[in-house]
Amino acid sequence: MNEKERAVLDLIRANPYLSQQEMADALNMSRPTLANIISGLIRQGKIAGRAYILPEEKEIICIGGANIDRKFHLNEQTQLGTSNPASMTVSVGGVARNIAENLGRLNHHVRLLTVAGNDSDWDTIVRESAAYVDVTDVGQLIGKSTGSYSAVLDPTGELVIALANMEIYDSLTPAYLEEKSRIISNASMIIIDLNCPKESVDYIKNLAVQKGNQLVIIPVSSPKMNRMPSDLNGVTWFVCNQDEAETYTGLSIENEEDWKKAVHALLAFGAENVVVTAGSRGIMAASAGGEAIHFPAVSDVQVEDVTGAGDAFVSGLLHGHLTEGSLEENVRMGLMNAAKTLESAYTVRPELNKELLKKELEEL
Repeated sequence: MNEKERAVLDLIRANPYLSQQEMADALNMSRPTLANIISGLIRQGKIAGRAYILPEEKEIICIGGANIDRKFHLNEQTQLGTSNPASMTVSVGGVARNIAENLGRLNHHVRLLTVAGNDSDWDTIVRESAAYVDVTDVGQLIGKSTGSYSAVLDPTGELVIALANMEIYDSLTPAYLEEKSRIISNASMIIIDLNCPKESVDYIKNLAVQKGNQLVIIPVSSPKMNRMPSDLNGVTWFVCNQDEAETYTGLSIENEEDWKKAVHALLAFGAENVVVTAGSRGIMAASAGGEAIHFPAVSDVQVEDVTGAGDAFVSGLLHGHLTEGSLEENVRMGLMNAAKTLESAYTVRPELNKELLKKELEEL
């Protein structure tokens, strides 16, 4: 055992009924880090399980993608059919994982549920995520590759093409989620992305309605909108882009009035709150019974990299919601986190914390 494992074991011996948060505070470490150490001690047979392993109240469960992101930054404008000089960076990503890390950095208790390979890519994801996200319940599959996302970015940081290896998420089945149903049922909020199979999205929606959990659905792309449930009853927040809204509603969005109609159509499907994003044109948002409001994007943003900005927006929005902000406050918090992430070379900006985000909003 290493020094941290010994410290955790000594604390458990002294009081085996401490909560994970109480132990984390006593040892001056984050709760996800502690949870990962406890999981390792269980695998080693050093502890058999007591009250500290029970799921805790007010935990956010993020279900969906956890990938390795490889970004190729072109030195010059794209030339098809030939070699393009570029530099490459490697980072961790995935919609659910990105949202989980953002929320973890904003001081929320977050647990990630996904499937991954038993490979070096997953080891990298754990190393980068474990300080902010509890990854102890992730299913590792022998013979499978951890999800990966490869993006080619032009010299301005705009996406040229992306390649997604997401086959492993076919194994993110209702059977896997049912094994975690006790943890999921205790969550204060469930966030699921559409990397999950349709039957898994339906399972989580039905479970959330049954247990009264707040539920957030985040699409990944227009082609995966066929994984959406038939209605949005029981969905607390539905956040999508313009293309995804058109696919789900069947409406064409060509102007601001169409944009508003799409938001109200999504509310009519049963969602409590709806946001439809449109990049630099900002977002349109509304709550049930209210009018759709247009919010412009933050101006004068020096774009370094667009990857992760959408996930940053969702995370800021939900952070505002979880701290009981108004619709306007929640949206502006999301827009600010997205703007600052656009200016960062990282998928999740490493300086993020709740005090910084609050200060950035006040300065704006």
